[in-house]
Amino acid sequence: MTLTPSEAEKLRTDAITLLRAGDATKARPMLEQICAPDSGVEPQWLLLAHACRMLGDDHGEESALQQLLMIDKRHLPALLLMGELKARTGDDRAANSFYKAALNMVSVGAAVSADLRPKLKQAEEFLAGAHGRFEAFLLKKLDATGLSGDDTPIPVRHAIDLLMGRKEIYYQKPSLFYYPGMPQREFYERSEFPWLGEMEAAIPAMQEELRGVIARTQEFQPYVQGHPDRPRPNNPLLDDPSWGAHYFWKDGVEITENSVHCPKTMAALASAPIPVIQERSPMALYSVLEPNTHIAPHYGMLNTRLICHIPLILPPDCAIRVGGETRPWQEGQALIFDDSFEHEAWNRSNQRRVILLFEIWRPEISADERQALTTIFEAINEYQKPVEI
Repeated sequence: MTLTPSEAEKLRTDAITLLRAGDATKARPMLEQICAPDSGVEPQWLLLAHACRMLGDDHGEESALQQLLMIDKRHLPALLLMGELKARTGDDRAANSFYKAALNMVSVGAAVSADLRPKLKQAEEFLAGAHGRFEAFLLKKLDATGLSGDDTPIPVRHAIDLLMGRKEIYYQKPSLFYYPGMPQREFYERSEFPWLGEMEAAIPAMQEELRGVIARTQEFQPYVQGHPDRPRPNNPLLDDPSWGAHYFWKDGVEITENSVHCPKTMAALASAPIPVIQERSPMALYSVLEPNTHIAPHYGMLNTRLICHIPLILPPDCAIRVGGETRPWQEGQALIFDDSFEHEAWNRSNQRRVILLFEIWRPEISADERQALTTIFEAINEYQKPVEI
């Protein structure tokens, strides 16, 4: 039945009065009249949903809220009420979706009336509880199938951590050159590089050579240094020997005054698949981190290489974060990672930390690709040479 605007307004105000008095039984038919397809006036779906809720009619409430959300999918009160309805009826996943949609609306500036604030807090509390219930359910399923222990494949463990919100998603963002198609892996495992066994076996000999270097060296040069023909890097450790370097190879050139004193270290490096690129690589050095020094988050230049660390002096409270994973160095064990991910490192001890640092080709890159990349990098180097004056 078609209603005049005045008839519809009287029904609406009478229904509100009845709802406030707790009489949803009489209010509901009035609101259904207004919401009828042939009423000819604006439907009052939100009020009808309230009436249905007061009467315990979950189906009627859901139907009214769905009608309202079809008209305005961003209707904040309707999203909150739908989330509350789904939570009340045991549908955690649906409640999760509606509550998240409501909170997203607020995060981008949706107006929030005072009466909605308790419902927003309720939404936040529900999401926290639902996450815990889901995590417990998933872990129980994983336990039953043997996928919750240390034997679980690393990518599966990482995927579970991302699903649970324990870790953020990080991607390669090299500052100079991005090579498509490389796996998005922060760390690689030692078992993937057969040549590492021989190098790790040489660690005691390399440590002995390091002791000789330290005895002859007053202070290591800063790892991060400015160039007079380039803008100075925005790095807190610029020209600071707290992050020091002692090079064996730098920009593809052997530093013989250093390498001559460390023949066993040089022999160990010879077993690694180190790139040979004119004026760029090999690159190998002692990376020195003095006590209480923090290397701020940053990205490496390329995603065509991996960085290898061989710990030689390793105090406690030292670690590195690459992307979403943090690992401490382990005595006698190499650590291999992709430095094109955001990474940072720290030495929170009161002793000096020293590692042997060098780069290797990514194992996924074929010999033909390596040759092509070498040509590209050498061309970049030739173009980017500082102008001699």
